[in-house]
Amino acid sequence: MKLELRGITKRFGALVANDHIDLVVEPGEVHALLGENGAGKSTLMNVLYGFYDPDDGQILVDGVPVEFAGPGDAMAAGIGMVHQHFMLVPVFTVAENVVLGYEPVKGGGLIDLAEARRRVKEISDRFGFDVDPDALVEDLPVGAQQRVEIIKALSRDAKVLILDEPTAVLTPQETDELIAIMRQLKAAGTSIVFITHKLREVRAVADRITVIRRGKVVGAARPDSSETELASLMVGRSVSLGVERAPAQPGAVALQVRGLSVLDEAGVLQVDDVSFDVARGEIVAIAGVQGNGQTELTEVILGLEPAVAGSVVLDGTELIGRSVKDVLLAGVGYVPEDRSADGVVADFSVAENLVLDLFDQAPFARGISLDLAAIQENAERRAVEFDVRTQSVSDAVSTLSGGNQQKVVLAREMSRPLRLFIASQPTRGVDVGSIEFVHKRVVQERDSGTPVIIVSTELDEVLALADRIVVMYRGRIVGTVPGGTDRDVLGLMMAGVPQAEAEAQAATHHTVLGEADIEASEEESK
Repeated sequence: MKLELRGITKRFGALVANDHIDLVVEPGEVHALLGENGAGKSTLMNVLYGFYDPDDGQILVDGVPVEFAGPGDAMAAGIGMVHQHFMLVPVFTVAENVVLGYEPVKGGGLIDLAEARRRVKEISDRFGFDVDPDALVEDLPVGAQQRVEIIKALSRDAKVLILDEPTAVLTPQETDELIAIMRQLKAAGTSIVFITHKLREVRAVADRITVIRRGKVVGAARPDSSETELASLMVGRSVSLGVERAPAQPGAVALQVRGLSVLDEAGVLQVDDVSFDVARGEIVAIAGVQGNGQTELTEVILGLEPAVAGSVVLDGTELIGRSVKDVLLAGVGYVPEDRSADGVVADFSVAENLVLDLFDQAPFARGISLDLAAIQENAERRAVEFDVRTQSVSDAVSTLSGGNQQKVVLAREMSRPLRLFIASQPTRGVDVGSIEFVHKRVVQERDSGTPVIIVSTELDEVLALADRIVVMYRGRIVGTVPGGTDRDVLGLMMAGVPQAEAEAQAATHHTVLGEADIEASEEESK
């Protein structure tokens, strides 16, 4: 099936999310849609899948214009979509999820679960998915849940499969498995639209690459293009993808975490007897697939969540039991993983956001009054230092791009004397050029002697920044390894494999992405 988008435009008020986009997906090809978060990729696919009506443009299937009133129409036309956040019911079985909304029935109007199981088994066997039709979705690992989503789409005869940031929640090994599945689907004649911002994966699997920037198609690229070339297309200028840093020179241990345990609101243990140290002048990265206790770990250190057991001692001072304000005043800088919800106040100005921690202290306050001149002067100085691109520091922070909002958070947290710096997902939703800047500032903080904790689900970021890597799985520490550890070893540990076993397995296995890198290096050396 040939799919064509002509002049697709989608507006949200004054924001033009998609600006006259043309895209052609040929039968049986993997077409990568590459762009930074916020570029308009997912919006375009939501238009294609019937979630949004286009304000302008046409969708054609095999040369025939079509209009979709909703996802049901798109599925009927042979278009399936696997969303970044899975659309599965956790307490249902695989078979029940696959036929949900399209249930086969037998005599008396009862759901034919035997037929549902047969559908799942037939597709699973055909592609080697190894999915049990009777397994509860909540009991499956993330990679298996994703396969359930693919089975669901294929069971409805999808000829074009949209995968929206499909590797965001996967370990490297699960990413390998997904790439193998994509190649099998392609061989069977299924077209795939692969939405991503990860350059390494695009080069491993794409037949063609379309690059979107700020809602517009800015170019096409071949899979053998270098990562630097692809990054330049995404950002609109040349960027450095590496992190320049000298080896760490750790000093004395500054942070000691011992026996830390945290429960969530439902009483489920999210952090389970975690212990580790961080020295002055080193970056310790907490690695793991999202949802394995990393968020709760950082929040309990900051005082946002209570601990049920354990201690967090910074330079001899116990932080557990202190208020968030007290922890911040103790010299802890904190970049939250969701800047929109926890990092900035959208309606406040850039200048006001830059003093959220210190607005009631000199030099920003005189008694009970704010010193507006000092706040303005601070903002103008920090905007230059941290390259915050805004027309005026008096503008609402919500008018800034995601990358510039992140720079505001960094500027606020790093512009005071720190005894500990914690950054959770520091470059999430940030363009490649801003990533370069953020990484540089984090390394500078380390080099000034500050102990640094980075929490990231991006393995490339972990490997680029970490002096030591603590790997978490289901709330526990699987192991602690040096920075630069083999990515296969880290991937296996992120899936819960103990360190020694992971090292043994990795010695006999190389990921698809690793092999792609080796091949690319060999080509460049020629």
